[in-house]
Amino acid sequence: MKWHEIKIKTVSEHVEIVANILYDAGVGGVVIEDPNDINLFDRDESSWDYFDEEILNFEYEGVIVKGYLPDSEDLHDKIKFIKESVHKLADDLQNKEDEIVTVADVYEEDWANAWKQYYKPKKIGEKIVVKPTWEEYEAKEGEKVIELDPGMAFGTGTHETTMMCIKALEKYVKNDSTVYDIGCGSGILSIAAAKLGAKKVIGVDLDEVAVKVSKENVYVNSVENVVDIRHGNLMEVVEGRADIIVANIIAEVIKILVKDIKKFMKEDSVFIASGIILDKIDEVKRELEANGLEIISIERQGEWAAILSKAKVGDKNE
Repeated sequence: MKWHEIKIKTVSEHVEIVANILYDAGVGGVVIEDPNDINLFDRDESSWDYFDEEILNFEYEGVIVKGYLPDSEDLHDKIKFIKESVHKLADDLQNKEDEIVTVADVYEEDWANAWKQYYKPKKIGEKIVVKPTWEEYEAKEGEKVIELDPGMAFGTGTHETTMMCIKALEKYVKNDSTVYDIGCGSGILSIAAAKLGAKKVIGVDLDEVAVKVSKENVYVNSVENVVDIRHGNLMEVVEGRADIIVANIIAEVIKILVKDIKKFMKEDSVFIASGIILDKIDEVKRELEANGLEIISIERQGEWAAILSKAKVGDKNE
């Protein structure tokens, strides 16, 4: 599908007015490129997952506001409206040289791949390296490399919730471990568990796209003899007990999941619950304890938390 990118060069004090002109023309959202926003951040290497210095080579010292319109019968009229409105704005503010409108064609397949330039190999924890399938990387001694193409499924390894889960898996996965990955997304945690030596991994997701992507990534990583990806809701399609259950979902779903979690845990099993915003830590903690689980640790990274728990000593699993 072809879209039309409307790019308007302006100055900071006019951004809101220019954005409103685009909204009035029917765009669903705007992109604002302001060099001052980037320069406000500390560009120390440790502050960024990946930083492309090219984004600092701004073609324009002011601000660029972009909007996108699909092909339509009234496209010409919409573009005319935008140009006339912006030029009138420039005249009214005696700033004509700064208000410039250009139009370019953009195709959806270009957008679909544009993000890939920012997704680079990343080491997580002590062993796991997540590498996009299209990038080259030479593994160092002791590293376990995951080849990943997340496609339209959640999970690239760069999100705080995923990183905390991988670090927990590094700590708890043993060679005889059975692992359940509930809400597997791209399959990254299932694959990580297999790479770390688990003997059996079951990944579950309700989203059919996620199931498809996970199966493809499992195959690319040659762990299909260990990892079984299933379509289903939470624990509905698993049976038996696991040594480790990991759920990188959201707090509200974890609170539902935990009500029956002990049925799937051994006496020394570990439950890794992630995707919890900091404000929800106490809520999830109370729900875990109310359902017979003992908190091992609470990990925090950025605005997110992961809570590790186990069955309380003396309690009998159902």
